[in-house]
Amino acid sequence: MGRVASCKSCGPGYKTPLDAMKGPREKIVYLPCIYRSTGIKKPDYLATVDVDPDSATYSQVIHRLPMPHLNDELHHSGWNTCSSCFGDHTKTRDKLILPCLISSRVYVIDVGTEPRAPRIHKVVEPEDVLKKTGLANLHTSHCLGCGEIMISSLGDACGNGKGGFVILDGKTFEVKGNWEVDGHAAPLGYDFWYQPYHNVMISTEWASPNTIRDGFKIEDVIAGRYGSKLHVWDWTKHTRIQTLDLGQEGLIPLEIRFLHNPRADQGFVGCALSSSVFRFYKTEDGKWATEKVIQVPNKKVAGWAMPEMPGLITDILISLDDRFLYFSNWLHGDIRQYDIIDTRKPKLVGQIFLGGSVLKGGPVKILEDSELKSPPEPVIVKGRQVPGGPQMIQLSLDGKRLYVSTSLYSDWDKQFYPDMVKTGAVMLQIDVDTKHGGLKLNPNYMVDFGKEPDGPVLAHEIRYPGGDCSSDIWVVETDK
Repeated sequence: MGRVASCKSCGPGYKTPLDAMKGPREKIVYLPCIYRSTGIKKPDYLATVDVDPDSATYSQVIHRLPMPHLNDELHHSGWNTCSSCFGDHTKTRDKLILPCLISSRVYVIDVGTEPRAPRIHKVVEPEDVLKKTGLANLHTSHCLGCGEIMISSLGDACGNGKGGFVILDGKTFEVKGNWEVDGHAAPLGYDFWYQPYHNVMISTEWASPNTIRDGFKIEDVIAGRYGSKLHVWDWTKHTRIQTLDLGQEGLIPLEIRFLHNPRADQGFVGCALSSSVFRFYKTEDGKWATEKVIQVPNKKVAGWAMPEMPGLITDILISLDDRFLYFSNWLHGDIRQYDIIDTRKPKLVGQIFLGGSVLKGGPVKILEDSELKSPPEPVIVKGRQVPGGPQMIQLSLDGKRLYVSTSLYSDWDKQFYPDMVKTGAVMLQIDVDTKHGGLKLNPNYMVDFGKEPDGPVLAHEIRYPGGDCSSDIWVVETDK
């Protein structure tokens, strides 16, 4: 991407991950709020939240952008352009790409005209996505260095599993077609991350839309309907070249993260149902392999859906300096921080409990717990007990603040945390010790989504206007 003369002509994002760590402190964040499956017949919306401690509206929703349709299930978001396009002064990060997990729409949100009050720029209808790609139930959106936008899918028009990728034009946002070569779509899909230096992309698996649509059933696990594989793709040829089966120790591999260093040949993936973290890496012969590096033990319980409760790792992050790994255990209720200087032997250096299903005095009785001597106390912030468990997490650029929301997916929220569906999700902020490790709750910060104008709502993934460690991908600079 050739060198540029001045910062004003650098294009979007930052030249390197370490440069990003020196970026400005976040002042607002965006996160989707979901009414689907809550019983409230209102459209999902994008919330703008004030995270500036010097602001009079600190920790409050300052704007709501409702979608024009019901039951979209807004989920994860990405950007029209990011640090992968650094060096191209013709690119501007001013559109948030918001795919819908259930309706298969894609909302293109203008956040550049007025960042504190976003507006809808374009709606890509599901019929157009299906007609041009044969894909549906969209999940992860990443911008590409070429200027296009790529979105992963979970299924096809009939709700069967199909892990393919939709390409949008970066200027018009029209559907251009599939990224993957015909016949190479994976059996299941979910998340993905690419690393051009090694000519590779790796994608993960959740389950087919038909499997997840009506909630979690243990029968689906027994029948093998949930994913356990990573799919390795040739980045330039768009072909699937290798499949890595994680087996029973790696059930439901969800969020996948390469190390941020664009030359890195390794990363981590969190496996929800197995409560494990696998390291994936490039071998000497150019193939890819995996090894389990973290295991969260199940708890033997009574008064719950199953006799053993997994932690359910639902989100993971890597700090921009590749020093720390973070993940959330949605059911056990804790967030963990690991030192990953030695990527083969992550070291637990921070842990904090924020709700969960095994609280002291709660309906679930712990029969055997290899980690805790007693259940954690309920967490109360600003007079309200934290509902559900920590789910989506987002780290500030400097790594010193971790934001947390509590909703996973409305059908699973309704099943595992029905009280949260009735009373609304929350968003919290954790202070991070970046020298030695350690996590501490900020008692002055809580966004209570139970007090929204149209009733309690479920809040999901958190995104900063200037990009963050889960939306930006860096590519190696080369001279033109």
